[in-house]
Amino acid sequence: MKQGPFMPIQTQPPLHSQATLPQIAREQRLQVIVRKGLPPFRQTSLELTKVLGGDSPDLKKAGKLISTDPTLSSQVLRMCNSPLLGLHSRVISIDHAATLLGPERLRNLALTSSVADFACRILPESQIDLFWEHSFLTAMLSQHLAERWQYFEKYQAYIAGLLHDIGQIPEWMLLTEDAWTGEGPPANWMDNPSVEQEFFGTDHCKLGENMARSWGLMPSFLDVLENHHTPELAQRDSVLVRVVATADSFLDTKSEAVDAAERDDARRLAQHRERLGQLGQGLFGEGKWPQVASGLEREYARVLPMAKAGINGLMGRSTSESTTEADRSQTESSSSMQQPPTKGASNSTQDAMRAQPRTAKTEASPFARMKNALKSIFS
Repeated sequence: MKQGPFMPIQTQPPLHSQATLPQIAREQRLQVIVRKGLPPFRQTSLELTKVLGGDSPDLKKAGKLISTDPTLSSQVLRMCNSPLLGLHSRVISIDHAATLLGPERLRNLALTSSVADFACRILPESQIDLFWEHSFLTAMLSQHLAERWQYFEKYQAYIAGLLHDIGQIPEWMLLTEDAWTGEGPPANWMDNPSVEQEFFGTDHCKLGENMARSWGLMPSFLDVLENHHTPELAQRDSVLVRVVATADSFLDTKSEAVDAAERDDARRLAQHRERLGQLGQGLFGEGKWPQVASGLEREYARVLPMAKAGINGLMGRSTSESTTEADRSQTESSSSMQQPPTKGASNSTQDAMRAQPRTAKTEASPFARMKNALKSIFS
């Protein structure tokens, strides 16, 4: 694997405020949610990441695993028989489907579908678009950066990017609980560890690491979930952590560009751009980073429409509904189609807290929700 020194990254000083009783109560409740309150994550997908990883992926064993999961089996077969692959004969065997898709496509299909289903069961409907689009874009851009760095397992970058903010889900569970009667968090709490610490007594990085540990994910993924906001603290795989942190920071510059334009205040945007430069130069070197950054912009432009199409599938929107929304958005702002939604920029956190989490009964079929998003994985 390629090795090299990393440039230091400027970080915010840690908070040392004394915990209050509400903070302690929220943190304790979050720990209970992580231990006992989360819906089960599809274990088949986690097993597939192991079976299909490394230099010798076992497609036969993968086929047997998929066959034990009726939902995933249906998704795999429908994907193989969809126009996306353009096959001339119908595929009816999981083993045949696994061979056609190959290890990387099969692994990404399984995990992407599982993360989407997991988030859909919990997040308020107002937040599903936001969470999915950022997670998916981070996954795609992380894989792109891993390829540019010549990271030895680029699929790990996709998975790590997809999962990096999974710790936000227990926070939303707490805020949408029926028993929740307290005051909501500050408007800028999402993806802001220092603000999360002040309100929840913990943050999505620590929560995500705990979730990944309970799922038995590999140590490098634990490192990413815990340290993607503090990559200088990475202990297991500093390259992977910095790859995901760079992709995440790049998307911050896009979402903050929208905020800065609306507030006529470019201070935070300048801070995000400075941090992106620090991360990128630290990972690729000062001389190479401008070229990598240009390539990242092009990749972002390529995958953004795919991510937006994926959101429509995830929410079960029809094509006509999606077109109407896109037209309305373009009328409201000519630049809205070039920027992703701002992370954490819902009209009101209180509105999202009052929204009921989406239930499985109201969702479209898993394949219908994922079809458009998967186009980008299979392209």
